[in-house]
Amino acid sequence: MTKWTVDQSHSSVGFEVKHMMVSKVKGQFESYTAEVEATDLTDLTSASISFSIDVASINTRSEDRDNHLRSADFFDVENNPTITFTSTSITKDGDDYSVTGNLTIKDVTKPVTFSVEYNGKGTNPWGVEVYGFEAEAKINREEFGLTWNAALETGGVLVGKDIKIKVELEVNPAD
Repeated sequence: MTKWTVDQSHSSVGFEVKHMMVSKVKGQFESYTAEVEATDLTDLTSASISFSIDVASINTRSEDRDNHLRSADFFDVENNPTITFTSTSITKDGDDYSVTGNLTIKDVTKPVTFSVEYNGKGTNPWGVEVYGFEAEAKINREEFGLTWNAALETGGVLVGKDIKIKVELEVNPAD
């Protein structure tokens, strides 16, 4: 098996959530590591995938909101500094995959399935083979202990329950 690492300058780990039931807040994590081990990245079914995300690196373009998300109301970064994902099974349907694994947020681990699209492979200007993928999953944040919310005077809540996780990856052979 070959080990692959994520090229962070060409990748992102992001999310979006409903705000006030009328719009979406989008954000990303600036610091994370990922490892992919596979015999052939054109067929992910033999792969092993793992992620570790530095929760303190959250960025929603609002310092006050980011600090609130880091607090005990949400991620409680002081006691839960990382989010992790480890694949447990991968199935293929055409060029697309379902990657199921264990997602851990705030010491709560639940199975989550990502829909993954294989974007292809190429050779960068330095002669290194690279592969591209896009992945998406939806989770209920309350199932992971992220339960803070505020009722709105007009009805509804400030923060939606469903979080859409979006990952774009470019991977290179590990050195």
